[in-house]
Amino acid sequence: MCSNATRAWGGSARLYRVFSLLAAMLIFSIGIDSALAHGVASGDKGYIQEVSGVLPLPFIYLGAKHMVTGYDHLLFLFGVIFFLYRLKDVGIYVTLFAVGHSVTLLFGVMTNISVSAYIVDAIIGFSVVYKALDNLGAFPRWFGFQPDTKIATLLFGLIHGFGLATKIQDFEIAADGLFANLIAFNIGVEIGQILALSAILIFMGFWRRSGSFMRHAYSANVIMMSLGFLLMGFQITGLIVSS
Repeated sequence: MCSNATRAWGGSARLYRVFSLLAAMLIFSIGIDSALAHGVASGDKGYIQEVSGVLPLPFIYLGAKHMVTGYDHLLFLFGVIFFLYRLKDVGIYVTLFAVGHSVTLLFGVMTNISVSAYIVDAIIGFSVVYKALDNLGAFPRWFGFQPDTKIATLLFGLIHGFGLATKIQDFEIAADGLFANLIAFNIGVEIGQILALSAILIFMGFWRRSGSFMRHAYSANVIMMSLGFLLMGFQITGLIVSS
């Protein structure tokens, strides 16, 4: 009995250390960089502003880099696949997210439609909170109904893409080759998403086989929800300060 309790405590402690480290990394990244969740590094920004013409490889690289360093995207994807065990289901949800992300990225930039980046990123933080609550089964208990998870994933994909489009417009990309470069950037985003998703799936696969997955699923989603609220608070604070 004591041995089992010790192992359970040890597994729990390791899980909390992992998620505490993730939270610390998120807070640190926010604290040391004034850029928002969808921000582009200053060096990349300068490059984007200076070049013109069709440059597929550089923009594919920039898109992939954005995705693998986009902690809001990764948190949301983590929540989306948390209880998905079949690759077919993972593919469906990730495709819906990718379609939404692609449509608003292209539409927002090509039509020059933008809103406050703080508001968009606050909604993106809310998407993380929503997915954590969905995983916890909160909606049937609180409201008596279950939102369609596929539609929600598509809608939040649209918002995630619009958030990036809003910021890309600030960089004044040259009109020469704009559409082709945006397509290349979006391809890079999807490549980065596949790489990030592969890492998440490997982590989830090992965790699920450890036997501690169901014991700690609740705590993991509570932590994820807290990080979503943190992202929301950061963006709302930025909106108030900048007003």
